[in-house]
Amino acid sequence: MTRIDDTFDRLRSEGKKAFVAYIMAGDPDPETSLTIMRKLPEAGVDVIELGLPFTDPMADGPTIQLAGQRALNAGMTLQKTLDMATEFRKENDTTPIVLMGYYNPIFSRGVDRFLDDAKAAGIDGLIVVDLPPEEDDELCIPAQKAGMNFIRLATPTTDDRRLPKVLQNTSGFVYYVSITGITGSAEASAEAVAPEVKRIKSATDLPVIVGFGVRTPETARNIASVADGTVVGSAIVAQIADGKTPDEVAAYVKTLADGAHSA
Repeated sequence: MTRIDDTFDRLRSEGKKAFVAYIMAGDPDPETSLTIMRKLPEAGVDVIELGLPFTDPMADGPTIQLAGQRALNAGMTLQKTLDMATEFRKENDTTPIVLMGYYNPIFSRGVDRFLDDAKAAGIDGLIVVDLPPEEDDELCIPAQKAGMNFIRLATPTTDDRRLPKVLQNTSGFVYYVSITGITGSAEASAEAVAPEVKRIKSATDLPVIVGFGVRTPETARNIASVADGTVVGSAIVAQIADGKTPDEVAAYVKTLADGAHSA
């Protein structure tokens, strides 16, 4: 059982939907980013997705691409991202952290070393968007053996033939991408999402969390009402890009969390 499993068990027992928030590690700078991260649980965030800055974020739209560039320009690295998680864990040992990014920095560090260091830093799960199920031996299986969840993305183009392959080694939760395309490019629709979530849930007991295209408390509530929870990333990152203070970012996040939790 990871912190992720414990969190979803607790939410289920409380009859609540999950709210997951994404921030880019090191955006706009390492110190401010850590301050924002520390404020997320008190703003109602159930699971933190911590973006790992990378030079070629193929799944991300301009908002998160620019966040990664700001973080890299501020000197953020894989090691400093793990250090950030370590610092967060000194004050919070319960909120799950999912590290979300791309395989290249992990491969460059070495999988075994990365998993040892990530586990020691308090990382609970991984989303590595450019590793398909056919590459599970690369990282997915070793990560699960190390006690971390490996969270897979399903999309509107994941048909019934592909879905079992996507789910076979997934753990923690399934991340359903509500739209085709990059992050931040369109608004999610509960009407379109509902049948897809139902289809995925018919094939797995894992929670299904919906992300991409959620920007307002109303959308967060509507999406969470047809899933086990929702993820917001680009809209939060945009607040940081606009120069909002950590307290202002946290206040905005709270409105989204309240929306999801009211579902």
